[in-house]
Amino acid sequence: MKRLRVDVLSLTKQLEIVLKLMVNTQLTSRYRSVYKGKGLEFEDYRVYTPGDDATRIDWKASARSNELLIKLFKEERNLDVYILLDTSSSMIFGSTEKLKMEYAAELAAAFAFFILEAGDKAGLIMFSDKITRMIPPGPGKKQFYIIMNSLVNAELYGGGYDLQKAINFVMKTSKERGLIVIISDFIGLKGDWQKSLKMASARFDVIGAMVRDPRDEFMPEDDVGQFVLQNPYSDSMLLVQPKKIVEEYRKYVQREEFMLNKAFLESNLDLLKLSTAEPFIKPLIEFFMRRRKFAWR
Repeated sequence: MKRLRVDVLSLTKQLEIVLKLMVNTQLTSRYRSVYKGKGLEFEDYRVYTPGDDATRIDWKASARSNELLIKLFKEERNLDVYILLDTSSSMIFGSTEKLKMEYAAELAAAFAFFILEAGDKAGLIMFSDKITRMIPPGPGKKQFYIIMNSLVNAELYGGGYDLQKAINFVMKTSKERGLIVIISDFIGLKGDWQKSLKMASARFDVIGAMVRDPRDEFMPEDDVGQFVLQNPYSDSMLLVQPKKIVEEYRKYVQREEFMLNKAFLESNLDLLKLSTAEPFIKPLIEFFMRRRKFAWR
């Protein structure tokens, strides 16, 4: 079995350091402080610990008990999180140290790590133009390694691309409200995926993470001669001279990204843009900070 170049041990050590940093800076010790929490129903109290969302403190109850108490909600106890990972052929590309699929696999592992450390359930759906692997949401460290075992399996990557099918699959599979994290380059979108995204936003909080290689964004401006480009979803090829299409390519990418951002914005959802040329830890923390700032306003 071919496996992706993902150093699981190094990655988990790095994530543990990041988690401690988030707790020590009182950013969050639980990722759910960045979950928007639509229609949460009060269930119980527990004692406040450093890193908890201070906006959840019930000051009247705290005064009566002489302890600092925060509110717990039903959905907080067993929040189901679905990580949708794009495994289509366009992800099997890279002009940097990592292929997009390797970078995306590590990002999926990071989300799973934070989710499971929070005590919630993480599930994984790997998809191309079909569902290639489904791991139902589950808790605990064992679940993390079950997810990792699929993430590094190179045989699960390749094929067409159908985001709409993946979103609809989650809608049919899950009966509970929760969180969906979509990790994809969003290249090759087709069908009425915007409608499915909007429908999903009514039941789930949805986070999009767009993973792009620098070559997805721009052509080399230097005169590097001619190249043969192959469509990742077919056998068709095209002979191009990159220098002659630099501006046209840039404008095309901008239009595509504008449409994608517009679709997420209209559904009141967040889209995080990442480049394989840069580690994702810093922008991910900055994203969490922004989400935490606005989540409970």
